[in-house]
Amino acid sequence: CKAGKRIAVLEWGPRLREEEFTGRELDMASKLYVDAGGFLTRDKTMTLAFAKQYGGSTVVYTGTSLTLQKKTLESWSVPGLAHDDLLRRSQKYLKENNVHKLEPEYLNDNNRLFHAACQKLGYRVEQFPINVKGCRGAGLCNLGCPNAAKRGTNRVQLPEAERNGVTVVTNCRVDTIDDRSVRATVKNPGFGEPSPWPEGDYRIRAEIVVVCAGAVNSPALLLRSGLGEKLPALGRYFTAHPALILVGQHGRPITNYFGHPKSYYCDEFAASKGFLLETCMYFPFVTAKNLTGFGAEHSALLRQLDRLQMILVLALDAPRAENRVLIDRNGEPIVDYTLSDPVLESLFESMKVSAQIFFAAGAERVHAPAGRKFFIERAEQDRLDDLIVREKMLAGRVSITSAHLMGGCRMGRDADRSVCDSWGRVHGTEWLYVADASLFPGCAAINPYVTIMALADRVAEGISQRMLA
Repeated sequence: CKAGKRIAVLEWGPRLREEEFTGRELDMASKLYVDAGGFLTRDKTMTLAFAKQYGGSTVVYTGTSLTLQKKTLESWSVPGLAHDDLLRRSQKYLKENNVHKLEPEYLNDNNRLFHAACQKLGYRVEQFPINVKGCRGAGLCNLGCPNAAKRGTNRVQLPEAERNGVTVVTNCRVDTIDDRSVRATVKNPGFGEPSPWPEGDYRIRAEIVVVCAGAVNSPALLLRSGLGEKLPALGRYFTAHPALILVGQHGRPITNYFGHPKSYYCDEFAASKGFLLETCMYFPFVTAKNLTGFGAEHSALLRQLDRLQMILVLALDAPRAENRVLIDRNGEPIVDYTLSDPVLESLFESMKVSAQIFFAAGAERVHAPAGRKFFIERAEQDRLDDLIVREKMLAGRVSITSAHLMGGCRMGRDADRSVCDSWGRVHGTEWLYVADASLFPGCAAINPYVTIMALADRVAEGISQRMLA
């Protein structure tokens, strides 16, 4: 901007006013998430949660800030992409976003119990660094922080960009990309600040177009724009860290909804069994949908929310060409993702490990979605192999979700197996770039937001050097 370049960010979602962050689950889900957080895969076996908002998914994440492991980057095999470079860029944002570990007195029982139980069982457990400033422990991170404490893109990078001259156009959906131009529609949803542009259809011309619409909508936008014929990998190799939300019930109330919801993770089983464990705390509707079954037992457990300990399981899914983003006849995205046997096996094994952790933490009973019965009692903890069974771990029977959506515009050497080069430039189109999680050639094997920002930083630097040369 200082060099006289005009830059516009066309954001599909709204910019909510501060008073609109109410913390009410159904209200915020419908305002912040695509399909209220319940976007279904094609076969309806997994729900995907991704935001539509000024600041994107940084508005609704928990702010957990880990850098990509070197072994993961090496497995991606992207020529020209070095771990030292990504680490340097990641550290820039760790500092910029005030990333640190919460002090022990701010950790709630849900987190402390997980940490103590993992240590008791001899499992490796680490504390998450998180990007908050002035956290008041509302526990509403996934519904948009009502206290403006989370240092997301909506709080840090976008306002700074606007101060430096970038124009942000909210409520602006990009429909297609043409030759050095995009076609977009501005329509206000009835909440949030109105778009700075009047409602209507637009064509915006630009020297450079950068697509940052996420792992579902970036490939869908490029497919709508006719790039699928020359890019056979477009939309393919979608990964998602398929997830379970598991619960154990204690005999006394514990602090769970108060305090930051995600303070610890355990990667003890990442290499051997293909899953990560993280502390978490979700809201009544999300919790209810992740329990298997109906009726009196389901109701009884939900009436004891103040006694629930929760664990989030993330399966480390391999990139498969058949897992892909498509578009329907109207150009809307379809995620054609099949839960593979290795993923289902990982999720099944995670239930037994999580049950051990719950019981080691003092829980009286555990709900395992692949259990022979709704509750496994403490007196039955030695029979987990009999009570949690593989034949009940079925896609469509067990509620599986994902919020770590990656791939679809993967980086790589050529247009046969990838969409972009290591600088995010789309193969064969010198003016078109991608700068989001769709660049990932495989899953991140950690919470991905810092890596997304590091890659976007790299894309931006490459564009800047080219335009200002």
